[in-house]
Amino acid sequence: MGLLSGTRLVESPNCDVRPGNASPELIVIHGISLPPGRYGGPWIEQLFLNALPAEADPYFQTIQHLRVSSHVLIARDGGLTQYVPFGLRAWHAGTSHWRGRDACNDFSIGIELEGTDDDAYDERQYPALADLVATLQRSYPSLAEGWIAGHADIAPGRKTDPGPAFDWRRLERAVRMRGAAFRREVLA
Repeated sequence: MGLLSGTRLVESPNCDVRPGNASPELIVIHGISLPPGRYGGPWIEQLFLNALPAEADPYFQTIQHLRVSSHVLIARDGGLTQYVPFGLRAWHAGTSHWRGRDACNDFSIGIELEGTDDDAYDERQYPALADLVATLQRSYPSLAEGWIAGHADIAPGRKTDPGPAFDWRRLERAVRMRGAAFRREVLA
């Protein structure tokens, strides 16, 4: 079914079947905060549920129309919420390209970290993310090669997350310590 055991589940309607029943081959790391630069609150979840109230913040008026989701959100405290089963296509990458292929949503798993490009991510998020990566690699042989990209890597010029504040080396060490693979192709 593609659900994490023991993880809070909130089902987003913003998903569909992967074309040709494609298997996930790539993990995409994102950064999100709503409103930008503020943490906590119900706003990310409401965005993923198409229930973001435009009147709650002026920024929300500019994004209220979006229909987006992620497979999992890792909050600042390291807590996980799953929004889309891994076997389905979450709408997280938008217009994207990776290793000669377009439409990364078709063959990727999207993981949102609560954070911004410029604020340090919380230390509790790295082990939670590394545990999730290792679990996904064990569960999906198609992820065994360990390909991980940032949103900026698959949508350069359009997206910048998870940004310079994200410590890729720290994540790589944590993933490898769990016996999982880590491969990243950085765009020039």
